[in-house]
Amino acid sequence: MIRSRKRGLITTCYENDAWSQTKVVTQRINDAMKSVERLTREHKTTTGGNMKANFRKPLAALGFAALLFTACGGDDSSSTATEAPASSEAPSSEAPSTDAPASDVSALDTNGDGVVQFALAIPGPANDGAYYQALVDGVKAFTTSNGLPDPIIVDKIEADKAATAMDDLAQQGVDVIAVGASEIAGPLADLTVKYPDIFWYCNCGAGFADLPGLAQTVDDSAQISYSAGYATGLLLKDAGNSKATFLGCCDLGFEKEAYLSFELGLKAVLPDAEFSYVKTGSYDYDFDNTAGATEAYNAAKAAGVGAVYPYLGGAHEPIVQLANADGIITMSAGSSTACDRTDLKYDIAVKFDGGDYILEALARIVAGTFKEGEKLVYNIGDNAGPGGSPGAVICNPTPEQQTAMDAIDASLAAGELAADLGAIKGQAYGG
Repeated sequence: MIRSRKRGLITTCYENDAWSQTKVVTQRINDAMKSVERLTREHKTTTGGNMKANFRKPLAALGFAALLFTACGGDDSSSTATEAPASSEAPSSEAPSTDAPASDVSALDTNGDGVVQFALAIPGPANDGAYYQALVDGVKAFTTSNGLPDPIIVDKIEADKAATAMDDLAQQGVDVIAVGASEIAGPLADLTVKYPDIFWYCNCGAGFADLPGLAQTVDDSAQISYSAGYATGLLLKDAGNSKATFLGCCDLGFEKEAYLSFELGLKAVLPDAEFSYVKTGSYDYDFDNTAGATEAYNAAKAAGVGAVYPYLGGAHEPIVQLANADGIITMSAGSSTACDRTDLKYDIAVKFDGGDYILEALARIVAGTFKEGEKLVYNIGDNAGPGGSPGAVICNPTPEQQTAMDAIDASLAAGELAADLGAIKGQAYGG
């Protein structure tokens, strides 16, 4: 790891980062070019308004989105993800305006200082190999491909220090700030007003308030976790095992939604499965406690567990390494590219990829169908950027396993399990 000073803050860069392998970045660039061609054919870009206050941020968002897709790209298929509130404008079939070419990097310079600077604020480690790194990798691929300064990365931000950390970040001449999770997003209500020229984005999750100056993406964790449990059940069934453990932090509401839905999906395949959730954190949001996670893993291993879901941050990869050594089924926690890893073996990719989410959101900004103040909602079956639909995929499925996964994904997309999953959400957040 290399740490260097930039604009008064510490910029974190990583060498030999397997998560950002060249072939993954190259594939995303190729996908991006297809998406740009599709958008050029199908949509007319609009910035809206004719006053300076209404012009600078939409133009910056447009340029940022177009350039980001040049580097990191979206899927060539059209997305069905829904927006809340939905736009009343139908997309135009006319070609986009050439007033602000996609290659004009200066369009991103919203503060006029001659430097295009991106920044990320995240509560966990930037190199966790899981949820937070997915967002980091997408932005870093863009800056590298376009010859821009490395993004300023402030990681391991504690919730009670988030306001100060992000305020300091906003004063460093940045043009775009991406916030990695809702646990540090509370100050955004004030910060988006205090710094209106910055383009603010957050993958904040369900239940976070709408803010006029904030673009958000959310997903359905219950759907995603059910599919992960179902995939785990299929692999356990073929392995002749029926025990699975879910390693989390501290039984937070969103964890309950995830592990209860996972258990429901698991038992849809193995009705008699033995399932356990184990807290590994020492305090709220402590997803990085490797010692606690290792202790919990060893206990599960001693009990004969056949699969482990490390729903963790900094402690995620150490548990995957242990599971690989012991031949225990394991899975990712967010990344859509886990099956491509060569340094670690994943049996299942559980996809809720923050990098993919921001890329698809920005594609819609280019198309004029997603605006600040709105939430873009990703459900199973929706396109969510280069990684495709959220949810679980078995990395090397048998034909029978793939058929079963296709069927359950179709059921989830059709809302056939909405009542059961809704009850879980009520249990998780009902107090």
